[in-house]
Amino acid sequence: MPGIIVGVDGSEPSRRALGWAMREAARHEFPLTVVTVRRSPARPATEVYWPVPNLPDGSRAEEATVRKAAQEMVNDTAAELGGPAPDVTVTVTGGNPAEELVRASRDADMLVVGSHGSGGFASLLLGSVSSQVVHHATCPVVVIREPH
Repeated sequence: MPGIIVGVDGSEPSRRALGWAMREAARHEFPLTVVTVRRSPARPATEVYWPVPNLPDGSRAEEATVRKAAQEMVNDTAAELGGPAPDVTVTVTGGNPAEELVRASRDADMLVVGSHGSGGFASLLLGSVSSQVVHHATCPVVVIREPH
């Protein structure tokens, strides 16, 4: 995915990251890919000994809901910013958020994340995902911090 990638999870820091990324993409006429990662459901420890099959669990409906929420976030942010909007693609994937964002960074010109997401440690300077992305991404990373 060439251009700018921004990871969003619905948190306020990711909303600010999205706004920054949208302005930057429009300014440089880069495509913008908004990536939302649904965490994979926890698997039982017994799977080590007895494989548990993946059964249909309504994940397509969940993906559609997540995609709709991410698209609404994009639409709301674009309306707040005004001005020219970049070419935006919304992508929903499953897995570990840090791993998926690092994977997406392979072909990106820039990766943008909020300083921390919806986890329980809001007082940290960097959250676990943003910290892992900073250390492992293969493109430049911009971390948008919260205002003080």
